[in-house]
Amino acid sequence: MNGFDSDDLPIARPHGPSLARLNAERMGRREMMTGLLAGTAGAAVAGLAPGALLAATRDSSTLTFRSPKHAIGDDHAVAPGHAGQVLIRWGDPVLAGAPAFDVTKQDAAAQGAQFGYNNDFMAFMPLPRGSNASDHGLLCVSHEYTMAELMWPGLTVQTRAEKVTRAQADVEIAAHGHSILEIKKSGAAWAVVPGSRFARRLTGGTEMRLSGPAAGHARLKTKADPSGTKVLGTFNNCAGGVTPWGTVLIAEENINTYFGGEPAMTDEAANHKRMGLSACSRYGWWRHHDRFNVEKEPGEPNRFGWIVEFDPYDPNSVPVKRTALGRFKHEGATCAVLRDGRVVVYSGDDQAGEYLYRFVSEGRFDSANPAGVRDLLDKGTLSVAKFKAGGTMEWRPLVFGQGPLTAANGFAGPADVLIETRRAADLVGATPMDRPEDVEPSPRSGRVYVALTGNSTRKADATDAANPRGPNAFGHIVELIPPGAETEGATAADARHDAERFRWNVLLMAGDPKNPAHGAQYHARQAEEGVWLASPDNVAFDEKGRLWISTDQGSAQAKNNIPDGMYACDLEGPGRGLVKFFYGCPRGAEMCGPAFTPDNRTLFVAVQHPGEGSTYDAPSTRWPDFKAGVPPRPAVVALTRKDNGKIGS
Repeated sequence: MNGFDSDDLPIARPHGPSLARLNAERMGRREMMTGLLAGTAGAAVAGLAPGALLAATRDSSTLTFRSPKHAIGDDHAVAPGHAGQVLIRWGDPVLAGAPAFDVTKQDAAAQGAQFGYNNDFMAFMPLPRGSNASDHGLLCVSHEYTMAELMWPGLTVQTRAEKVTRAQADVEIAAHGHSILEIKKSGAAWAVVPGSRFARRLTGGTEMRLSGPAAGHARLKTKADPSGTKVLGTFNNCAGGVTPWGTVLIAEENINTYFGGEPAMTDEAANHKRMGLSACSRYGWWRHHDRFNVEKEPGEPNRFGWIVEFDPYDPNSVPVKRTALGRFKHEGATCAVLRDGRVVVYSGDDQAGEYLYRFVSEGRFDSANPAGVRDLLDKGTLSVAKFKAGGTMEWRPLVFGQGPLTAANGFAGPADVLIETRRAADLVGATPMDRPEDVEPSPRSGRVYVALTGNSTRKADATDAANPRGPNAFGHIVELIPPGAETEGATAADARHDAERFRWNVLLMAGDPKNPAHGAQYHARQAEEGVWLASPDNVAFDEKGRLWISTDQGSAQAKNNIPDGMYACDLEGPGRGLVKFFYGCPRGAEMCGPAFTPDNRTLFVAVQHPGEGSTYDAPSTRWPDFKAGVPPRPAVVALTRKDNGKIGS
């Protein structure tokens, strides 16, 4: 999501227990630093004083690239010796027969065949399916949201909801969703394969199926769909994931922004309030389409806020919203496979004061039986995280009939728990986090990394062990350690992601290490590196298990005076937590969707909302075209080394 705005402010919890600070869970500075500085297996630094790593050499990081200038600019910037190729931009053709982009003649039919707006999550899926091909594959790209003020003249952030016409609203609906592209590398350059049989656009009007425990429930029924099993479109798709069987999971995040009308006038008033719906919609769609007017269709919002699964290798497959994974402002849907074949899916709820979730499937993945995984994510146990002092945490199940999740608290059955996942998590005492965004298990160690983008509203006297800074303007990254992932030589296969209890520590506290007021904590030599980051958002791992971090400062970018972009650090050894800067976005943009090819020679990144804070009539940058009359265009960039070497090595 774009930085920290009104959609990210904490929501009052009238149904849940008090969320005041629990003094017993406060973590002292020295205890936090023990976790911060402790390497993974073999690092042998746990328990040392904060200055103990000063003996590490200046070049202790295994990342050998030199950083570009750490400054905001109109153009993007990449580490010396690397190239940044703009692969595809908003409006470029995706489907065969799509017209060339003409910003002055936009229409919904054209946009439905063209690359959508604000590209976020990405996945590189090799061709053929199941191979490790790195020069030919499918690039799957989510389109999170639109910004009418940068798409058409005469609009501003303040006026767009009232002034957007029906024709413009229809273009916006078509610009959401997802694009599937076939891409090939020839020499040093990547190209989209025109007319590919795999090419596809999912939009706000694509028919999708609801499945799992909430499908068909009365609260998901509408006039257009009295069955409660079919829904049009997907919106606000942030970070996602890939399943072990080769399908893609995309996460519906800030779905509240698409609905107008007065939620208080409906039978879903309390539920809609807990999800952030209000009469003030970011979009004007409800003025033109009844399904976005909650007074006319109070159940329509309940059909969004889910995880959507689709098969990118089958352009005729119907996307499915998996209700067993819960309904909230999902960011991330990343998987791990247990030794017995059960599948775990992690997801964050991207809003200040919301929660971290885990789903464990009931059924088992068997690679020899692909048909057996078709509905694997429809049955299982959804849990929410409770963090404790001393570096422990537990997963509390959200199961109807257990604890407070009963009829006495307004839950008539399992569907109600899933439709109102946030309220269920309130009642079981989950830990409110500082905007949990991407959540990724390491394919090397099995440890899980949670990007917490920040929470400027957290008070200094309302901190807790896992959120030790208030206000938290810069965010931090928490490392979760499942049983089996603690010891030297442990691999991802050893991690017991289904365990009730994990250990955890803080990997880093973002901010400027040279400014004591920031309260930043990294590797002891971070200040000497000369760079710092703010608002960690999405993460990815390279083949050596190093962490790559994208950032999203939103409107704070200008104040912090550093660009959003890609950063990376070691997770073990003497360079653990020493962050290096690799790629800088153009002015106003955030960094999203890092995705490596299997050979680690290409890193795809998504540049979202370049020019944010300006307008079509007076853009702050015209990246990437830099042509008069052409507004800034969100785009995907392929990052490679000029010598064809591996990224980061």
